[in-house]
Amino acid sequence: MIRILIADDHQLVRDGLRRILTSADGIDVCGEAADGTEALELVRTQRFDVAVLDMSMPGLAGIDLIKRVKIERPELKILILSMHGEQQYAARALKAGASGYLTKDSASELLISAIRKIAGGGMYISEKAAATLVSTAASGDGPAHLRLSDREFEVFRQLANGRAPGEIAAALNLSIKTVSTHKTRILDKMGLAGTAEIVRYALEHGLLEQNPGN
Repeated sequence: MIRILIADDHQLVRDGLRRILTSADGIDVCGEAADGTEALELVRTQRFDVAVLDMSMPGLAGIDLIKRVKIERPELKILILSMHGEQQYAARALKAGASGYLTKDSASELLISAIRKIAGGGMYISEKAAATLVSTAASGDGPAHLRLSDREFEVFRQLANGRAPGEIAAALNLSIKTVSTHKTRILDKMGLAGTAEIVRYALEHGLLEQNPGN
């Protein structure tokens, strides 16, 4: 039996995932969390085979949550289930320790297949994402945003979606001065002149949020 932890800040999403997973043979949902802090506490106190984590939750989430979970339970397999397209986060999630990345508009059959593959020691990403990762690794180069650190990339996305420094500071638990420092580094690393070029770059590379207000 594959023991599953579900972490998502939307009750309806957790309910839907639980129904899908419990209907499949050999899969048991043994824990649910509404945010990253709760998920981390469950990881510390209970045994799971696969953690299905939402990429965007209040507080501890995303790349930071993946890294924290792997520190606590290196053997635990992580499947990221996200509203963000693979071009935004798949490579970073895998580098941080996730074993798979699936977008929320995927079919339920893919979710079950991904969990079984990951539980068996494999990795799961789409063929398109895999081809992109292989191509980037082979060439030793890639899009400019891949030069950013994980924190810089978070600030980049916030800037691209039109958020003010104060909003970004509050969302990422940073000082406004730190946000400004990250912005300067982002512009330097990516060879951009300002926020307008950040937005243009994000549009061209499909890096904007589908629902930036959420």
